[in-house]
Amino acid sequence: MSLMEHGGVRPITAVAWTSNTSTCPKDFNLISITEDGAAANFTRSFGMKSGYYLCYSKDLAGGMVVSDIQLISDKDSIPHGYCYIAEHLEPKASVSKKKRVCVRVVPVGSVDTAVLDIKLTAKSKMMLQHHTYVGDMHGYVLWCRKGYFSSPVPQAKPRSVSLDLRGLSLDQPSAPLPLRPSNPPPPLPHNKLSQRRCSLNTKDNLDKPADSSIQGITALDGVPFSLHPKFDVQANGTTLQLNNIRIKSLQDIENEYNYTFAVEESAAKRTRPSVPTGGTPAAQ
Repeated sequence: MSLMEHGGVRPITAVAWTSNTSTCPKDFNLISITEDGAAANFTRSFGMKSGYYLCYSKDLAGGMVVSDIQLISDKDSIPHGYCYIAEHLEPKASVSKKKRVCVRVVPVGSVDTAVLDIKLTAKSKMMLQHHTYVGDMHGYVLWCRKGYFSSPVPQAKPRSVSLDLRGLSLDQPSAPLPLRPSNPPPPLPHNKLSQRRCSLNTKDNLDKPADSSIQGITALDGVPFSLHPKFDVQANGTTLQLNNIRIKSLQDIENEYNYTFAVEESAAKRTRPSVPTGGTPAAQ
């Protein structure tokens, strides 16, 4: 069986230790029995009755997958990019540190293959097909299976329709709903509101054009007209002296600005000096 035949299997996203089913996290599968039928209860010593179990999850909500799993001793340093698996134990329980399980967790979109399954056996002579030997600890052998995995297809979230479908009709179009501001201004007191409304109505009547159209509005609307005090005869009580102003007649204007073009005519009548065509220059 090739790796491509496992393309429809979901990958493992997390591995952890747990004391029992009550401490096992949600969406985790607890391995309680080995492949050869023995109890998969890890104990620290022979006299201890309580132990811990190995569990794993395939929940892709976090967007991470386990790309590799290893078993190292307490004398070895953890490889780069790996981390120890989490522990979900009872308050007084603990995990042996002689051999520890570490995993490499990567984003789901960064790899094509990942750990698809982990299993335990109680006898080292037993071989599991299509699985890779990881290591042995406390009389158990850890196996893993790697291969191509299937990513979940994102589904579009349904949109909530806020319109009342019962009010819609195909016979006649419905009137548009009025626009309502999302943050309306705070309400004003009644007396201030009435004064403001009165002032707005008065201003609208003054600014409204005579022909009730926008073309009748100009930039000078509302600007008061008044004469400069220098030219206001009634305010000053004086008479303007206009004796130095002389009114010219049409004949006076023609005589003042008359131009005969005599200079241009005399220049046009001048004859240019003739240039002889022969080789001998003409006598001056």
